[in-house]
Amino acid sequence: MFCSMITPQPAIRSARDRRPSDQTGPVTAMNVRGIVFAGTGTGARYEMTGFVQDVLGLGRATVAGVEADLFDLPDGSSFAVAWPDGMGATSRSLGFLVEDIEQAVRELRAAAVPVDDEISANSRERYVHFRAPDGQLYELVERPARPS
Repeated sequence: MFCSMITPQPAIRSARDRRPSDQTGPVTAMNVRGIVFAGTGTGARYEMTGFVQDVLGLGRATVAGVEADLFDLPDGSSFAVAWPDGMGATSRSLGFLVEDIEQAVRELRAAAVPVDDEISANSRERYVHFRAPDGQLYELVERPARPS
């Protein structure tokens, strides 16, 4: 089931109503290592793909299990161009890199954050969608360690 089907839980208050110091009980900060994915869903997919290749100069990547046009950046992050709804019920998505996706999902669920029922995977990474308190869809991404 895709996370976009889940609505935010009433337990999540807006940032105006709650500061981090308002939290009670033990707080475990998730170990986010960076932003490694950005994607857009657009009816102008062909035009956007051409722009990313020809104007931005990014090279296309082929990753089994990815239905979007995927581009790799020199820093190891990637950018995807998909059709509307090709990334679920969102037109934009950001992916946060984590070392242990199962632990990160447990932390989101403990904070009453709506999360996909299952972790998805392609030939490059494992990922899961969640809906943050701003109502937007985001991803957690786990990539296997690269050999030294």
